[in-house]
Amino acid sequence: MSDLTRIRILCVDDHPLFREGIATVIAYQKDMQLVAMAATAKAAVEEFSIHQPDVTLMDLRLPDTSGISAVASIRTDFPEARIIMLTTFEGDVEVQHALAAGACGYLLKSTPREELIEVIRKIHSGRKHLASVVADNLAEHFGSDSLSEREIDVLKCMAEGDRNKDIGERLSISEETVKVHVRHIMYKLGAKDRTQAVAIGIRRGIIHI
Repeated sequence: MSDLTRIRILCVDDHPLFREGIATVIAYQKDMQLVAMAATAKAAVEEFSIHQPDVTLMDLRLPDTSGISAVASIRTDFPEARIIMLTTFEGDVEVQHALAAGACGYLLKSTPREELIEVIRKIHSGRKHLASVVADNLAEHFGSDSLSEREIDVLKCMAEGDRNKDIGERLSISEETVKVHVRHIMYKLGAKDRTQAVAIGIRRGIIHI
């Protein structure tokens, strides 16, 4: 098979061993070719512009900014770009953000090699794909009340162990207002206490630590 007919792939991940693993997997596929690799979001945008690959494998967490930001930047200049998020994070909020940014697929790094290869071919053909556990998480929280930006700020402070008074001082709001936000957060997340609210927030990808 000539280079002109192979699926040209860009791999974006900040872990050298993972990039090397992807390179090895792709090297064994007669219909695929790894054209470039990148370790940061900035480099990902630059490499995409240079090579304009058929399919991009994008990690969610990168050293300079999120892979989701890189997806949005690439899709702004190249609306037809086909990008698969390949990550360890399965929180429904992160998945929603990735899809909204223009990702065509969302896979976990625990995905078997054979499935990854088939999904690359699927995305290249113009289809979309979500890992089953990711789709289940989306369905579980479909229609749930989302937290406001201020509530997310409060939840982040809660995750750092701040008391209501401390949160109020950090965010320049009254302690009573903080209490209202905390109640709303716990209600929306279905949490019994502050610790559980933080745990749910982390699991769903609403906040990161």
